[in-house]
Amino acid sequence: MFGKRVSEYLGFQKVWLALIAAVGLARLGLSLAGLPDRTVTFLSMTVVGWAAILYYGAAVHAKGFGSYKQLLPLMLFQVVLVQAIAVTGILLAIAGFPNIYAAPEYSGPPFARSPNQWNHALAHLTIGIVAPVLLGWGVASLVLLITKRVARRPAVA
Repeated sequence: MFGKRVSEYLGFQKVWLALIAAVGLARLGLSLAGLPDRTVTFLSMTVVGWAAILYYGAAVHAKGFGSYKQLLPLMLFQVVLVQAIAVTGILLAIAGFPNIYAAPEYSGPPFARSPNQWNHALAHLTIGIVAPVLLGWGVASLVLLITKRVARRPAVA
């Protein structure tokens, strides 16, 4: 994919993927264990994910991993992981195990909320993959552009 194997992308981002998985699964586990949603909400895959996006934008250049096109698969793998954890939580709620991932107040913007959790899960697997991948790619690309400008070597006279 864009000149690299999937294993290279996963190797490049393994620490961030592990952090996202740890936070997401801890959030799910603590919610299932009965902790209040207002407490569990402090564990945020979104916060860790944004930190990863900023890191990828700088590290792709600094570590010589590639350029703009290499950021897209990094975003895709990260978002698929996030959505897999969220959909797992939604499916558990459908099965009778309520948790924060199916709580209305944490189920997206008010205009998009559906009382049908199957629609909620479907939204995570469609719009919830495409939109964050493109948004993350755009932000990481901007960080990469800035990193390239700041890290540019002076011309030899």
